[in-house]
Amino acid sequence: MKESNRCWAEIDRAALRHNAKVVRDRIGSAEMLAVVKANAYGHGLNGVAETLAEDAQLFGVANVAEAIALREVVPHPIVILGPATPEERPIIVEHGFIPTISSLEEAEAFNRLGPATINFKIDTGMGRMGVVEHEAVDVFKRVSAFPNINIHSISTHMPVSNEDEEYTRDQLLRFQRALEKIRAEVPGTYKAHVLQSAGMLAFNSPTFDIVRAGIILYGISPLPEFQSLLKPAMTWKTRISLVREMPEGRSISYGRTFITPHTMRVATLSAGYADGYPWQLSNRGAAVLVRGQSCALLGRVTMDLILINVSQVNDVRVGDEVVLMGRDGTEEISCSELAEKAGTIPWEIVTRIGPRVRRVYV
Repeated sequence: MKESNRCWAEIDRAALRHNAKVVRDRIGSAEMLAVVKANAYGHGLNGVAETLAEDAQLFGVANVAEAIALREVVPHPIVILGPATPEERPIIVEHGFIPTISSLEEAEAFNRLGPATINFKIDTGMGRMGVVEHEAVDVFKRVSAFPNINIHSISTHMPVSNEDEEYTRDQLLRFQRALEKIRAEVPGTYKAHVLQSAGMLAFNSPTFDIVRAGIILYGISPLPEFQSLLKPAMTWKTRISLVREMPEGRSISYGRTFITPHTMRVATLSAGYADGYPWQLSNRGAAVLVRGQSCALLGRVTMDLILINVSQVNDVRVGDEVVLMGRDGTEEISCSELAEKAGTIPWEIVTRIGPRVRRVYV
C-alpha cells in the first residue's frame, strides 16, 4: 500500500487506544465522549471511530453530515456539537442524533418535529453558542416542559483552559452553581459535561458525568507539560520524486526567496499546500526527516511540491520515504513544532491535511 502513495498519513491504532486509556485513567467513572469532528481531527473518521468504539460511550461531531457518516460505523449515541440549520433539524430527529441547542427558539423548533433528545448548552464565557448564563435556569425550565423534548445533557465550553487558570476555575464554579440550581428546580436523569482535553488534564476535579475528549485522543497535548503522557497517532509522510545537483547561485521555488549559496543536492517532495502542508512554513526554518536526518525546507512551499536540502544524506534516491510530521529513528518533528513555525495551532495543522493524503491504519 505504501508503495502506491505519494503523500499519506499513517495512523497508529495502538497510540489511539493508549491515549484513550490516559483519558479513562483521569476521568474515573465518567463517560467518555470521543470527539471525531473534522474527519477525526484529520486522522480519518471511520478508522478512528472503529478503533475507539470499545473505549468511548458517546461520539461527538460538528454537523449532520459528519453524524450520518459516523452512524455507518458505530451504534453509539452521537452528539452534534455545532448548531443545526433549520433544514438539518428534521434529519437530526429522524436519525435520533443529539443536537446542541442554544436558545428557546431552537428547542421549540425541535419540539414541533419531535420527539427529540437534546444537549442544552449554557454560555459561561465562550460567547459562541449556548443560552446566556443569567437566563439559563429560566430557559431550561421552559424547555424541559416541552412534551417532545428529552434532555440528554447540560454542557458548557471553556475558552481559556490552556491559558488562564483563574478564569477557568471561576467558570467551572459558575457552571457548577447553575447546574445545582437547575437540578434543584427541575430534577431529572440528564447528565452534565464541560471538560475537554485541556480541562481533563489540568482541571479534572470534578469531572461531571461526561468528558469530551478531543485532541488528546490523537496524542497532541494542548498543555505542553502533559505531552509525555501521550503518543502521537499520526506520522505524515511523502516521497522523494526527484533528486538533482544544483550549482551555486541557483534560485529555488517561487519568488526566488532562496538562492543556493554553494553546490547543493536538492530533493523534490511529492507534497505541498494542496495536501495541507502549510505555505506559511516557507522560509521559516522548517525541516523534514530523511533516513532519520533533519533536512531543511528550501524556498517556498508550492501547491504540489516541496524542495529540501539532502546534501548531508548519503545515497538518497527517488522513492525514498520522507517524514513531514512524526518520528524517524531518534528524530521527531512534532505537530506543535510545525504549528509554532507556521504561526498557527496544532488543531489547524492536523485538520487541514487534505483528502488526497491517504490515511493508512497500522
